[in-house]
Amino acid sequence: MSGTHAETVAYVADTQFAPQPAPVSTSGVVGWLRENLFSSWLNSALTIACLAFVAWLLPSILEWALFNSVWNAGSLSECREIIANTLGEGESGACWAVINERFGQLMYGFYPISYRWRPNLALLLLFIAIAPVLFQTLRPLALGLAGFLAAKVAITLIAVLFGAGDPEILVGPTTFVAIVIAPLAYFFGHAHQKRYWLWFSLAYPVICYVLLVGGVLLRPVTTDQFGGFLLTLVIGITGIAASFPIGILLALGRQSNLPILKIVCVTFIEFVRGVPLITLLFVASVLLNYFLPPGTNFDKILRVIIMVTLFASAYMAEVVRGGLAALPRGQYEAADAMGLTYWQSMRLIILPQALKISIPGIVNTFIGLFKDTTLVSIIALFDPIGIINPIRADSDWNGIVWELYGFIAFVFFICCWSMSRYSIYLENRLRAADAR
Repeated sequence: MSGTHAETVAYVADTQFAPQPAPVSTSGVVGWLRENLFSSWLNSALTIACLAFVAWLLPSILEWALFNSVWNAGSLSECREIIANTLGEGESGACWAVINERFGQLMYGFYPISYRWRPNLALLLLFIAIAPVLFQTLRPLALGLAGFLAAKVAITLIAVLFGAGDPEILVGPTTFVAIVIAPLAYFFGHAHQKRYWLWFSLAYPVICYVLLVGGVLLRPVTTDQFGGFLLTLVIGITGIAASFPIGILLALGRQSNLPILKIVCVTFIEFVRGVPLITLLFVASVLLNYFLPPGTNFDKILRVIIMVTLFASAYMAEVVRGGLAALPRGQYEAADAMGLTYWQSMRLIILPQALKISIPGIVNTFIGLFKDTTLVSIIALFDPIGIINPIRADSDWNGIVWELYGFIAFVFFICCWSMSRYSIYLENRLRAADAR
């Protein structure tokens, strides 16, 4: 065969062909559309149906929410009067003026206006505290703080130009902290320097408590003045941060060989999973006082945080247990063969793999917990849903509904979508690390 000439074999090419570009129908925009939207007759029909639905719905939403909306007014009746004078009788539009006027109440509840810089600073420090945990380096934190400063300057300039702002708001604690931390994070935020930043992460809960509640050199603010998204963030973030380690311990306890420990963990998990969260909130709000000594003052928000944390811990334990069960038996045997203790094998071999498998379930639990914080409005706490009632009770805004709920839904969507996107980023990063 080695002596056979190419001319005698039909399938052997005797010339070198130049590479040709891919067909137009399989590359670029056309190729993406064919592959993702019109790959089959069923997908094409679904795509056309979805586009038709969006085309039918979107113009009405844009017309109501943007083109016919009113952003500056003192009451709902004034909004309707502006719309009628501008667009004519019978036209309708969103009255976002209620968000403009009650923005502080929706964000901070009844927190004193003169102290609202303290929740703002606590939120900024939260991002600084979690950045070493979420990212390999602190470059994203530096870029985020730079974007924060740019946005703050731009919003202030626009507000000043329209006569609705004061340039002095640029001179505040958050601006000072951002200016100081951004260059530090950029130049001293490498991976080998993260351990120094983690010390601040450990100290953050105490700093946040002092900022929000007061003490040391700050005047006290009672927790019954917390409300709006401030209350949601306090309950949600505390619950997320506390339920994660407790859930891991419960999952390990459920798999323990110690019978008593296993029974306690299984009983707790099954009991909490079998009881609705609203029941636990009522217990924290009403029934718990009957079991405490007379005169005991147990903060209501603290009781709610404990119940929400315990509730989320039970679900977190089951998510982590799923990750532990997915590991092959050989991983446990390999840890034993290396002579590692139980906690060393869990910390170095088992849990890193189990938690990586459980990332989607963990983030799903976090998102569910964050949204469940709205249930506290049932026990008379003024979270964003609860704070709507006093706003609507005002004669100026009586009758307004969609704008308030739409704004709250938008903020919740941004928070939950951000958590979901970080989960995808983390999964891709760990998958790339495995590929290396």
